[in-house]
Amino acid sequence: MASRPRALPSFLPLLLLTVAVGLVAPGCRSVRPDLGPERTLEAGVPESFGSQNAKAPSVTWDFGDGTPPQTVAGVRHAWDVAGRYTVRALDGEKELARVVLTVVPRPVLRAVPEDAQTVLYVPRLRGNVEGLVDFYERLVGSRNARSTLEEAPLVPLLLRSLAGGPTVVDPEEGFGFFLLPDFDGVVALLGVTDMRAALEAVSRELRGAGHRVLPQEDGSARVDPVDGGRSMLLFADRGYVYLAVPDSPDAPEPGETVKALAVESPDVNVVRRRVEALSGPGVSENALLAELRGKVRDGSVFLFSAPPVPEAEKEDMPVRGFFGSLAVQADQAELDGFLSSSRPLLGTARGPASALLGRAAAGPVAAAQLSVPPEELARLVFGSPDSPRRQRTLERWRTQGLDAEALLKALRGDVAMLVYFDAAAFFKSFIRDQRPAPKGTVVMEAGLTSLPPVLQLVQKQLQDNGLVFQKETQGSTTRFRTRLQEQPVTLSLSPERATLEAGEVLSGRETGDVGATLRTRFGGDAFGPGHLSLMVDLGRLRSDLAGARSVPGVGQGQLLASQVFVGALLERLTPLEYGFLDFAPAEGGGRLQGRVVLRER
Repeated sequence: MASRPRALPSFLPLLLLTVAVGLVAPGCRSVRPDLGPERTLEAGVPESFGSQNAKAPSVTWDFGDGTPPQTVAGVRHAWDVAGRYTVRALDGEKELARVVLTVVPRPVLRAVPEDAQTVLYVPRLRGNVEGLVDFYERLVGSRNARSTLEEAPLVPLLLRSLAGGPTVVDPEEGFGFFLLPDFDGVVALLGVTDMRAALEAVSRELRGAGHRVLPQEDGSARVDPVDGGRSMLLFADRGYVYLAVPDSPDAPEPGETVKALAVESPDVNVVRRRVEALSGPGVSENALLAELRGKVRDGSVFLFSAPPVPEAEKEDMPVRGFFGSLAVQADQAELDGFLSSSRPLLGTARGPASALLGRAAAGPVAAAQLSVPPEELARLVFGSPDSPRRQRTLERWRTQGLDAEALLKALRGDVAMLVYFDAAAFFKSFIRDQRPAPKGTVVMEAGLTSLPPVLQLVQKQLQDNGLVFQKETQGSTTRFRTRLQEQPVTLSLSPERATLEAGEVLSGRETGDVGATLRTRFGGDAFGPGHLSLMVDLGRLRSDLAGARSVPGVGQGQLLASQVFVGALLERLTPLEYGFLDFAPAEGGGRLQGRVVLRER
C-alpha cells in the first residue's frame, strides 16, 4: 500500500508567500524589466519604459544620450537628436535589461494636424534652406530679403542657425507653415533639438523685435504684437516649436466705431489643442497628398493645398487640391506642380492656337497667352450655365446695357500679348528728361467669331470714359485711335480678330513664328493650343539696351555713358534673367511648370 504524502509543515506556505512577496516588493532589485524589442522612434516623441504601478520596484534608467539617469519604476523619455541609443535598466551597477533604439528625425508633416488645408514646408533644413535663402537674397537683394525674412514667424531663429552660431534648431528636421479650418490665421512650426531652450530662444527673438512675451504656467507663452494686433501663441510639442499667428482684424471703415481688441484672439488655443491631440501620422498620410506626390518632381520646398469647396460651387470649382515643388540649383529655381480635378479642366477640347504668336515681330521682352475653349472661358468668368453666379453676373452686365453672354460667345478662346522694348526711344527720352521711362510697344490680340457684340462694348467703353478718339472704317475692319499717357493706342476690329497696339511703332524687326521660338526655348508645348503661358525676359531687355549703336539726335558719347549707367542701374535693381510660367490641362487635372533664372555670377 502506497504511503500517503506527508502534509507540508505549517510554516512552509508562509515561507513561500514571504519569498513571493519579496520578489515583487519595491525594495527588490531582482525583477528584469521588459524593455521590448529593438525599434525605431522619432526625435522628440516620448517613449514609455517600466511600470506605472505605484507598488512596482524602482530601477535606474540610463537613456544613453547623456541625460542624467532616473530612478523610478516607470518613466517617459524623448531623444532630441537622431541616432542609435542603448537604454539600460540598472540595479546599482548591475544591468537588468537593455534595448537598442534607432531615433530618426520627426518628419514635419507628421507634426501638422491631418485636416490642415494648406501646408508650405521644407522637409529637411540641411541642404535646402541655405540654397533657398541665397537664391531669395540674390533675387530681391540682401537687405530686402533679410528685412522680409526677419518678420516671418520663427524664421529669425532659423537664420541665426544658418550663421553658424549656437542653435537649438534641428537641421535634420523640417520647417513650415499651415492653415487649419477652425483657426483664422497661420501657424509656423520648426524642428528643434531642445524644446525648452528653443522656446526661450524664440522668446528672446520676439522681445528683440519689440513684442511683449508673457510666459504661461503650462509652458506656453502669449505674445502681444508690437503693433497692437491680436495676441499670438508660442508653444512646443514633441520636438517642434509652434507659433500661432491670428489674422489681424480688418481696419474700421471711416466713421465706424472702433471696438477694443480682445487681449487674446479666442481661437489661438485651438491650435495648441489640435497639435497636442495629434496621435497619428498627421497630414503626412493624406490620401490626396500621397496621390499627387508621385506626379511632381522632388524639390527644396513643397506646397500642398486642399481647401474645401462649398457644394454649391463645385460645378464651377472642380479642383480637389494642389501639390507643387520648388527646386533651387545655383542660379535657377524650377517649379513643378499638379492641380487635381474631379472633371477635365478647361473642357475636353484644347483651346485654339493664337494667330498673333504665329506671325509676330521677333524679340519680345514679355509674352502671355490664354488658350481656352469659349464655353470654358465663360464658365471661368461667369460661372457654370444656369448657376446663380452666372445669372447675377449677366444681370449686372445687362443693367449696364451689355449682353455679356453674346460677348463671350463672340470670343474664339485665344488671347495673346507681346511686349517689345524700344532702346532708341528709351535713350532719347532718358537723355532728354534725365530719368528712365519705359518705351516700347504692347500688342494684344483676341480671336473673334462675331464682331457686333465686341464693337458695341468698345464704343460704349470709349464713350463712358470720355476718351477722345478717332474712328475709321476700311472694308470689314474698324479702327479706333486715341492716346493714353502720351502714347498712341490703336484698336483694330475685324470679323476674325481684335488687335490692340500701344506705344512706339514697331519697325526694323523680323517677323516669324514667335510661339515656336518660345516653345523651343522653354520646352514642351508652352505657348501652344490649350496652354496658359507667361514669360518675362530681362536678358533680352539688357541685350536691347547694350545693342543700341546709334540714336537720332543723340551723340555717341552721351549714348555710351547712358548705356553704362542704365546697365548698372538695372543690374542693381534685379539679377533676373528671365521668368516663365505655364499651365496646361492633363489627365486628372492640370500641370503647372515654371522657371526663374538669374544672371550668372
